[in-house]
Amino acid sequence: MRRDRLARQGFFRFLRLFLLVIFVAGISALIVSWPSNKTLISPISSSLADSDLPVADTKEASGLADIIQNELKDVKGDYAIVVSNLKTGESYTFNEHKVFDSGSLYKLWVMGEVYEQIKEGKLSEDQVVSEEISILNEKFKISSESAELTEGKIELPVNVALQRMITISDNYSALLLTWKLRLSKVKAFLGAHGFMESKVGGADELPTTTAYDIALYFEQLYKGELGDADITSKMIALLKGQKLNGKLPKYLPKGTIVAHKTGELGLITHDAGIIYSSKGDYIIVVLSETPRPADAEEKIAQISKAVYDYFQSKN
Repeated sequence: MRRDRLARQGFFRFLRLFLLVIFVAGISALIVSWPSNKTLISPISSSLADSDLPVADTKEASGLADIIQNELKDVKGDYAIVVSNLKTGESYTFNEHKVFDSGSLYKLWVMGEVYEQIKEGKLSEDQVVSEEISILNEKFKISSESAELTEGKIELPVNVALQRMITISDNYSALLLTWKLRLSKVKAFLGAHGFMESKVGGADELPTTTAYDIALYFEQLYKGELGDADITSKMIALLKGQKLNGKLPKYLPKGTIVAHKTGELGLITHDAGIIYSSKGDYIIVVLSETPRPADAEEKIAQISKAVYDYFQSKN
């Protein structure tokens, strides 16, 4: 009886082992036969398509996407980014069509229209323009509580107003030039150059833009499409003379040439421009709206450094 019981136990052990071998073999065959273009995914994977994670542009190398996405991990608020290497064509975009208040980036459009009117002979660089501050505040609906200035007159040559507007982002120089041009002319400038995602605002609406449009502006500027060679050179020189350098240029090597314009207003902080590099000039635009703009300024600086290092590492 004992031998029979041991024999039965041995048989059942063998049977379990045999069935296990058959099961493993079947699973292996299924995996081998699975079509090569299929991917096993989890039930939640489809939700990632609509997430806020950065999505790579089709023309970009994965390395550029990786370094920017790494910088964006755990950030708070909204960001939009465009990077475009003007030598190699390598690029990255994220949220490039998302609309943001432009902050002082609208001053890029004013500069463009001023130089168009200079070219047409409607303005001259040494022409003095002036206006009462109270009138500018009234016309641009700036309340006395938020106005930087409330009394007196602002009177500047056009070239000085341009310099102050771009290099130190002086608001009243910008308002003075905009009033001289008329807002309708700035709006026409946007349409003429294809900046269709940007609006000059008006009444109770602030100017708005997208990373796509700002990158397009700098691309056209770089290619000389916003004016002749002389005008292009003067606009780029103004942007290279930028004094507000706590974002894009902050961590770049000393002596790096950057032609850029910043924008700040409330919870938004932006920076955009052209970085001149021995490995290829490139456009970088970072727009943001976050609960802590000071942290966003630091993040913009970190993104800029990561992109610079990436392009420098390329052969």
